[in-house]
Order: sequence, then C-alpha cells, then structure tokens
Amino acid sequence: MTENTQQPKNSVPELPTQYTPADVEGPLYERWVERGYFEADEKSEKPPYTVVIPPPNVTGSLHLGHAFEHTLIDALTRRKRMQGFETLWQPGMDHAGIATQNVVERELAKEGVSRHDLGREAFVERVWQWKGESGGQISGQMRRLGDGVAWSRERFTMDEGLSKAVQTIFKRLYDDELIYRAERIINWCPRCLTAISDIEVEYQDDDGELVSIRYGEGDSSIVVATTRAETMLGDTAVAVHPEDERYAHLVGTEIELPLTGRRIPVVADEHVDPEFGTGAVKVTPAHDPNDFEIGRRHGLANLAVLDERGVITAHGPFQGLDRFEARSAIVGALRAEGRIVAEKRPYTHSVGHCSRCKTTIEPRLSMQWWVKVGPLAKAAGDAVRDGKVAIHPKEMESRYFGWVDNLHDWCISRQLWWGHRIPVWYGPNGEVVCVGPDDEAPTGEGWHQDTDVLDTWFSSGLWPFSTLGWPEQTPSVEKFYPNSVLVTGYDILFFWVARMMMFGLYAMDGTPPFHTIALHGMVRDQFGKKMSKSFGNAVNPLDWMDTYGSDAVRFTLARGANPGVDVPIGEDWVQGSRNFANKIWNATRFALMNGATVEGELPPAEELSATDRWILSRLNSVVAEVDAYYDDYQFAKLSDTLFHFAWDEVFDWYVELSKTTFMAGGPAADASRRVLGEVLDVTLRLLHPVVPFVTETLWTTLTGGESVVIAEWPADSGFRDAAAERKIETVQQIVTEVRRFRSDQGLQPGQKVPAQLDLTGTALAPHESAMRSLLRLQPAGEDFTATASLPVAGATVALDLSGAIDVEAERKRLTKDLSAAEKELAQTTAKLGNEAFLAKAPEQVKEKIRTRKAAAEADIERITAQLAALPTA
Repeated sequence: MTENTQQPKNSVPELPTQYTPADVEGPLYERWVERGYFEADEKSEKPPYTVVIPPPNVTGSLHLGHAFEHTLIDALTRRKRMQGFETLWQPGMDHAGIATQNVVERELAKEGVSRHDLGREAFVERVWQWKGESGGQISGQMRRLGDGVAWSRERFTMDEGLSKAVQTIFKRLYDDELIYRAERIINWCPRCLTAISDIEVEYQDDDGELVSIRYGEGDSSIVVATTRAETMLGDTAVAVHPEDERYAHLVGTEIELPLTGRRIPVVADEHVDPEFGTGAVKVTPAHDPNDFEIGRRHGLANLAVLDERGVITAHGPFQGLDRFEARSAIVGALRAEGRIVAEKRPYTHSVGHCSRCKTTIEPRLSMQWWVKVGPLAKAAGDAVRDGKVAIHPKEMESRYFGWVDNLHDWCISRQLWWGHRIPVWYGPNGEVVCVGPDDEAPTGEGWHQDTDVLDTWFSSGLWPFSTLGWPEQTPSVEKFYPNSVLVTGYDILFFWVARMMMFGLYAMDGTPPFHTIALHGMVRDQFGKKMSKSFGNAVNPLDWMDTYGSDAVRFTLARGANPGVDVPIGEDWVQGSRNFANKIWNATRFALMNGATVEGELPPAEELSATDRWILSRLNSVVAEVDAYYDDYQFAKLSDTLFHFAWDEVFDWYVELSKTTFMAGGPAADASRRVLGEVLDVTLRLLHPVVPFVTETLWTTLTGGESVVIAEWPADSGFRDAAAERKIETVQQIVTEVRRFRSDQGLQPGQKVPAQLDLTGTALAPHESAMRSLLRLQPAGEDFTATASLPVAGATVALDLSGAIDVEAERKRLTKDLSAAEKELAQTTAKLGNEAFLAKAPEQVKEKIRTRKAAAEADIERITAQLAALPTA
C-alpha cells in the first residue's frame, strides 16, 4: 500500500445521520462542471481516452436505455480519468430529421398552419426556434444522472462544423462514384411523405387477409395468393420456378390480368419457392422489393398504381380510393367475377410500420440518392477480421459479418425540409453539379438545388471525427481520433455502427473510428419483457432518481450489465441499490466516529493483526479483480464484486470484528483505525465510477481531498496474506454456523446466552472476544451446564440454552413442523410413484413435484437435527 498524501485534519469530520441524495447530487455535479473536471485538453501529454456519446435525438428525453448506456460509458471514462488518461467523453445531439419535423408540424397544426403555408425557409427557421426553446431537454437530464461529459465541446449534427463535414464527405463520395441517383424500391411512409431507413421501420403482427386469385382461364389459368390485393392493378407478370413442371407449359405465354383487360407474361425465376402456396406469385415491380428485382431480370415494366399518400392512381373504378378501401373493393369485384379461389381471414402476418407515426409502410418505387456500399462495407468487415477493431463480446462478430457482408446500397435521401440538404444543383439543360463546402453553388436562371435532405444516419455516421473538427486536421482530431471504445446497443450494430465504420475508414485514410465496439443489450422489465408505453411497463428513470437517488439507478443498471445480454430491471432492485448507498454512508459514518483515518503510512504487516492483514489482502485481490472486469467490459461482475466486498467483507465482517479492538484501545486500535481508513479510501475510489455522488461526499470527508473525480485510481500493491485469509475464513465459518444454530433454536438475534468456546489448536484465541460479541455469547459461569455442543471447523462451542428458550413449546412447534414435512413427503412420493400421473403430467408439473419432494426431505433432516439438539429435561 502507498502512503496517503492528503493533508491531516484537525478534528473528526462529521456526516449527517442520513444520506439524502436530493440534497447532494445537484450541487455536487455543478461543482464538478465548474471546476472543469470533465473537460479534455488536446495539448495534454497524457495518453488519450476517447468515447463519443451515441447522440440522443434533440426531441428525446432520458429513458432507461439512455440511463443504462450512459452509466456504462460514465463508469469507463471516470476510471480512465482517475488512471491518468486525458479523457474525452464527447457529448452532443442528433437533429433527428423525421421526429423533429413531426414535432414542429404538430405545433403548427395547433395554430392552423402547415409547413407549406410557411414555405421551406420559414419552416426551417421555425424548427431552429423550437430547438432553441424546447429541444435538448435531455442535456439537463444527463446532468441528473451524473454524466461526466465535456460540455464545452457539445455538438449538434446540424451545427456549422458538422454541416461542413457532411457536405465534404458527400462531395468526396460523389466524385469517387460511390454516391449515385437511381429509381429503386424504398420504405415509404404515406403519413410522413418520405423514404425512411430500415431502422425506422417497426414490424408487428397484424391481422389481415390472404386471398387466392385466379388469373387467366381454363388450362391457362394460374392461382396466386396475396395479402395486398390492391397492388394487383400494378402487376406486370406472374412468376413460377423454372423447374416447376406444373407451369412449364405456360412459361413464355401471356394471361389476362383480372379487372384490367391487360395481358401479362408468365416468367420463370429462381426466386420463386415452388413449395410455398401454389408455387406461383404475382409480380408488381413498382410496389415490392423482390418483385422489383424479378422485374429487372426479366425487363418488366414498373407500373405504379399508388401515389405518395397511398391512394390508387390506376384508371378505372378504384381510382382515388385509399389503399385499404381499394383492397376491400377489389376483393369484392374479384369475388363478383368468381375469381376468388380462397380467403383466409384473419390472416396474421408481419407488417412494417413507421416508427414515428405508426402508419403502415408502403414499398414504393422512387427516384432517390444512394450510397454504393460494396467497397465501404468490405473495408468495414476487413477491419474486424484483421484485428484493427475488436467486437465485444466476440460472439457478436458473426452478426456483424452477417450484416456488412450482405449490405445493399443505402438510400440516403429523405423527402423532408429539416436536415442536411443534398448539395446537388440541377441546371436548365440537364446539368448536375455536386457542390463542396468551399465551392460556389451555380446561379442563374433555371438552376435549383435538390429538394431532398440526407438520412439522419448519414451525419451521425461521421460523429467520431466530425465532432473533433474534421475535415480540418485540428489538434483535437490528432489527439482524440480514433476513439478508444464505442459503447452501444447490439440493436443498432447494423445501422449506426456499420455506417461509422464505413465512413471512418473511408474519410480517415483507413483508420477505423474506434479500437473496440462494446455491445450491450436492451433494458427490459423484471419479467424480461420489452418496456413499452403500450405494455404499461415503461419506466421514467427520473422518477426513480427522485425517489431513490441517481446512484441507486446507476448501480442497479450496472449490476445487470452482462456484455451483449438484455438487462431486466425492477423497482425493488433499485430499492436494494438505495439500501447499499445507505449502507456505505452509515458504515463510513461509523468508521469516522471511531477514528478511521488516512493520515500517515500503514503500519508494517508484522505489526498488524490477522484481521487487518486479511482485509488488506482481500482489498488488493478486489482491486485486481475489478481492473480485470473493467478491461473486459464486465460491468455486472465488477459491480457485484464491489457490492459483496463492501457490504459483506468490509462492513459486516471487518468493521464488526474490529469493534472490540477499537473499544480496547492502544496501538492495535490505532493500527486498525489506519487500516479501516485505507480500506474505505480504496473502496470508495473503486466504487466511484459507478456510484459517483455518495462516494464523492464520503471520500472527501474521509480524506480531505479535493475530489474523488480526480483522485488516483487504486493499484494492486501485490500484498497477499493467505494465512490471514484462512484464519478469518475459519472465524466466519464458526460464527455463521453458530448463528444458524441459534436461529434454528428460536433465539432472538440480540438474545445473550452463556457459552464456552474451545479454540484449542485453532490459533483463534485472539479473536474470541470478537466472536463472542458477534454471537451474543456470555462467559460461562461456575454453574454453567452445556445443553448443546457444536463442533465447527476444529473448534467447539458449548451453549447453555436452558434459560433462553421454552424447550417444551419449541419441541411442540418443531414436532408440528416435522409432521407437516412428513405429510408433504408422503404426498409427493405417492404422486411420483403413480405411473398414470407420470404418463400424463407435463414435464414442468413433474419437475415442480420433484422440487417439493426434495424440499420436504431437507426439512425433515433439518427439523430432526433441531429436535435432537434441544436440551433434555
């Protein structure tokens, strides 16, 4: 152990009798920010440690998923800061194109105005106004949680610097022919009136209908099944498998498309599954991505029959009908013609919905801007394969490769007004000019800019370097790129992470944006169910913070964080974490009142008691364990290790074993007070990254130091004392067994009984006084008569229980319990011996009976032993 260099204190520090988080957390956080503890200096010679915050939406508020992720990142960065790294946790927010535009449009609707009434320029000004007045409330909530971010560096994906980065990389990709414009099938929201990305589509099981329709007549007819009858108006073929003999005679011929009078070809395509349905599928290239590819292979026409709002545009009786109205009308018309072969209703199937407005998504053929991802995705895959980037946990690599190795070109244009406008101008004679940030846009009659904006993921894909000032080669870029680690959910591995990898490798000369991708799971309720307002199980973490304190919420989340695994959480677990914070507070308060100190050097090991050597040995082991868990992103294990060490070993054992030493006074007490101060100092520093507020208050009070935020991270001194650990483990075993016996005999925890302790041969004599205190054992008087004797771990504890319990009443109670246990055993044994029951009962029922039988057998053994141990008359 190293000498503590804090200044001596002239008096015993005092702490309030109770810890009240609401009185502590806010002022503490503002003090940290004012003192600049979380800021990062690119001129520092310290090694860098950089993490970017996954930028929350400007429209968002702190939910449990944010709180979970932020807790993990904050723990990592606080530890690294204490370890002497120049630590940058980069904050910022995403402009969230669709979400933000929807929010402002709803505000306008209350005023009876639409964005079209304002015009594009005025509408965008209105969004900026909203952002300044109402956006970004999550920043204040992050402060509540204790996020140690560099607030002076806060960025926004639409600010001037990041906009320059977006325009720069668009221009480079365009010039390298990696961005192009083409007509393809995209996800279209008829409510938001824009293309949306895959991640903005939520799939759910909806009740629809599956109708089988006969196309053609007689031997030339084919039956196809569909859940979207309205799109048949846009069919341009029927497809069958090339090897399906049932339809071989029809391939290359034409059949009539019902209701339209058009004739369409029958084509052979290997995409068709001959085992599914009738083995024939309708082909609507303008309204289905798979059909679009079939159409490309066979040169089919793309016939769009739905407009941007999902209204039928095809000529005829259905023109002007909404898509769902048209579905019913078309099925009715087909039924009237006798072309409905079968109907299944309801037919439950997976349907995509817009994540913003919940409208059913419409696959739609549309002219859009695309990124050619082939070479970019290959680089992103190779970076992991070559070891430049590690994915943690490693088993998630296969999911990553499964995605990046099969990426389709990325649709990056959105039909919105809020966002980075595509930097392409069109001229009066068909000219197309892409403009970089330092270029002059074309002017003159007939020139106009593309009206679309870029997908939000385009700008957030630049986040690890655009936030540092790229495309300029700033000192921050040189110091803090690449990031050390990306902490994010596995659910956006394919979207945000893949895009950052592609853009980082492309823009930064092959240097990946981070060394490690540490993936975590999703927060779920205590039953493992996804949290959702519709399920009624969503939790506002701010409510829990108000009730239990931020440390309690943080510790609960960290204690459930196993890499890549979902995290169940319930309020009772937060209560338990609040109790832990109170335990830390009360134990430290007790220690201070009893003279725990960090002043001066630790006494040499040979001058310390076995109890002191034991706790110091355990302390160093815990330091090593916690470091190893941090380096492996095992937040649950490090939190659990600290919980049990602090609560069980320090507070419940070391403090209790030391009480008699403190009471006796003298050099031994002084040594133990110094050891207790050392243990608390190190334990509070180890706990700080996860529970920053309570540890800051306690550590500064204990040590007189400026702040634990900038304190040195504990190091394993290498001190171990296996003999002392074995000795105290023996003491613990004896105390635990005697406590269990006392409980079994019905003694109250504080009830004192006479006892003799025979510790001959155990070398535990120095601990007899502490053991008696812990076990509430009085010295044996001259008239002592042992009524029970317990041999434990080489020692013998003899007790006189004659005056402590009502033996007859206890015997009656135990006899009654034994009878109930024997009855339970008989019933469960009979059931498990019944062949008819075993043949019919579900496995879980049989397992439950087996568990009950085993419990009954254990109860009988326990109660029989208790009866035998009762004093005799």
